Amino acid sequence: MPIPAPGELLLKLRVVGFCGTDLFKLDTGAAQPGMVLGHEVVGEVVATGKGVRFKPGERVAVPHHVACGRCVYCERGAETMCETFKHNLLEPGGFAERILVKPRATALAARALPANLSDDAAVFMEPAACVLRGIDRSAITKHGVAVVLGAGSMGLLHLLVLKAALPEAHVICVDPVPQRRQAALDLGACAAVTPGDEVTDALGERGQPHGADAVFDTVGGAQTLRDGLALTRQGGSVVLFAHAPEGEQANFDINTVFKHERRIVGTYSGGLDEQARVFSLMSRGIFDPTPLVTHHLPLDRFDEGVTLARERKALKVLFTPTESVS
Repeated sequence: MPIPAPGELLLKLRVVGFCGTDLFKLDTGAAQPGMVLGHEVVGEVVATGKGVRFKPGERVAVPHHVACGRCVYCERGAETMCETFKHNLLEPGGFAERILVKPRATALAARALPANLSDDAAVFMEPAACVLRGIDRSAITKHGVAVVLGAGSMGLLHLLVLKAALPEAHVICVDPVPQRRQAALDLGACAAVTPGDEVTDALGERGQPHGADAVFDTVGGAQTLRDGLALTRQGGSVVLFAHAPEGEQANFDINTVFKHERRIVGTYSGGLDEQARVFSLMSRGIFDPTPLVTHHLPLDRFDEGVTLARERKALKVLFTPTESVS
C-alpha cells in the first residue's frame, strides 16, 4: 500500500466508469500486460501527503490527465495536445481498489463532491468534459440544430451535455437500433431516426433543410465522416469524437469542404476548464448523466462488464470495489 508523498492523495475506490477508450485499448492490443486502465474515478480519501487540502473521508472525483499550462499548446488553447497532459496521474489506474493521485492532479484537478452530487453522476465529470470540448469546438450556437451519429453511451452523453449547455438547441440522434432511438427520445432528443432519408426529413422539420449546424460523430470511420459532411449545412461543422479503424483513410469531395466553408474538427479529451464547467452543471442539478448507467459490477466481475460493453448489451458500466475489499 503506497504512502502518499507530499502533494499526493490516496483514494479508496468508490466507483469507476468503463469507457469506450478502455474497450478500444483492450481490443486493439494497446493495453499491454500489467497495465491498469480506468480513468473515470470517484474515490474516498484514505490518506494525504503533506500540503494536501483534502481530508480523510471526503469523496473526490479526479481525472487522470492535467496539462502543464505553460507550453505553446496550452498557451494557444490546445492543452489536450500538451506533452505533460499525456502523463497518467493515477497510479496504477482507475480499475484498482486503491489509487494514488499524483501532485499535479491533486492540486489542480481533484474536486471534493458536495452532498447533493452522487458518485454515479460525478464519475461522468471526465467523459462529459471531453464532450463539452467538442461542443465548444463545433461553434454551434444556443439556438442551433445538432445531429448526433450514434446513440450508444457516448452519443447519448452528447445529447445530455448539449441539452445542459445549450438548452434551446435542437438535437437529432441517429441510430439503427430501436431501443437506442427510444432512449434518445426519453432523454430529450427532439427526434431519433434511422440513418438515411429520415435524418434529412427531421432536419427539414426543424427549419434546416440544408443541413445541421453541427454533426457529432460518435461512431468513427470514413463512411460516418462522409455521412456527417452530407448532413452538415454550408458553414457547419463535423466533429470527430470516435476512433476510426487503424490506418483507415478518408475519401470525400474536398470542394464540398472548401467551397462551402464546412469544418472537420478533431476533438480529443477535455481540460480543466471543461471539467470545471461540467462539475458546475452537475452540482447545480442542470446536468444529470445517471440515466446512462445500466450496470454496477464489482471489480472482480470485470470480464463480465467488458463483455456487456463489447456486445453492446450495456450503455454505461460502473465498477465498484470487490465485496471482500469493500
